[in-house]
Amino acid sequence: MTHEKPASQRHRLTGREAEVFALVGRGLSNSEIAARLHLGETHLGRVLDKLELRDRSQAIAFAYESGLVRPGED
Repeated sequence: MTHEKPASQRHRLTGREAEVFALVGRGLSNSEIAARLHLGETHLGRVLDKLELRDRSQAIAFAYESGLVRPGED
């Protein structure tokens, strides 16, 4: 994983990718995200690769650390 802070990595995300990460941070599954955003389930994998994140746990941490998701938001 890169040594950039999540907030500075956030610029790498498109608007759609940021939506995906926000939903990951809120605990939705890949299939729930795909259905809600009308995407293929592989979209999350491509975004993880783009940000050099190895798994869903890192993606959730990224979503919070970068400010894409804040505690208590729906």
